[in-house]
Amino acid sequence: MDKQNSTEMEKINIGNILALYPKPMTVIGAEVNGKVNWLVVGHTGIIGHDRILVSMSKEHYTNQGIRESKKLSINLVSREMLPKADYVGSVSGVTTDKSGVFDYHWGENGSPVIDKSPLTMECDVMDIYETDGFDNFICSVAHTYASPDVLDKNGKLDYTLLKPVLFEFPTYSYIATGEVIGKCLSLDKQPAMCAKQPMQTDGIVRLSKIEVHPEYINEYMKYAVEVGEISLRTEPGVLTMYAVQEKENPCRVTILETYASRKAYEQHIASEHFQKYKQGTLRMVKNLILSDQKPLNPNNQINNFIQ
Repeated sequence: MDKQNSTEMEKINIGNILALYPKPMTVIGAEVNGKVNWLVVGHTGIIGHDRILVSMSKEHYTNQGIRESKKLSINLVSREMLPKADYVGSVSGVTTDKSGVFDYHWGENGSPVIDKSPLTMECDVMDIYETDGFDNFICSVAHTYASPDVLDKNGKLDYTLLKPVLFEFPTYSYIATGEVIGKCLSLDKQPAMCAKQPMQTDGIVRLSKIEVHPEYINEYMKYAVEVGEISLRTEPGVLTMYAVQEKENPCRVTILETYASRKAYEQHIASEHFQKYKQGTLRMVKNLILSDQKPLNPNNQINNFIQ
């Protein structure tokens, strides 16, 4: 075919691979033969704005209960409940009674709701669409239950607090959700955080302990807030810039800074916004201590985000 822009591209054709991963990991709850049963399902999707599709192999024991009751619950998985969720995905309800794996309550729509799940949707099955080897349950949401600690001050879901576990099918891996990097349809209006580099072996974790002359504290804080926001938004190597102020002595400020590498740190202190902060606050700072730290658990990292 004679098509425009038909020159060779850099992308490699890897076949007709379904690659819409990762997906939220869910535990489906249903009553089967008079008992509660739980099943991990990684293939769920949104149909329009008022329907959910839950795709399950026809071989699953749970399907018969859903077909009979036309009800199920969709329980998002937190890190805390991940080991149990992994277990219910590894054994069959035909041979194993999984009803006691999770503490649960019956929802208002008659489906079992996992107590530890940060978010559960009780659903009615509106239709069943069958494909080769799969039952695809098309559901409407009857009720949604959320833990108080995943709601913002307005009572809305905050996914930076919820942090659901994601499932990546090709390698059977669990993946953590990331930080907010921007607001949809308003990236040109609101500041967003650039994608971050991974921490390298020469990365830096540092506590900057600053004592400010009392007469300059308000002016200093404006400089500190500005340089932190710009650094997180524009520098891939600046992973954390978290400033706190002592309650008993507001003139003492501590900043937790993490940099992906020594090079990232050097680029940071050479940046225009850092130099503006440094030169602008020289007369304000009474004392400065830079104390490099060694993380006790390198896997536990603070993920900054810009709202």
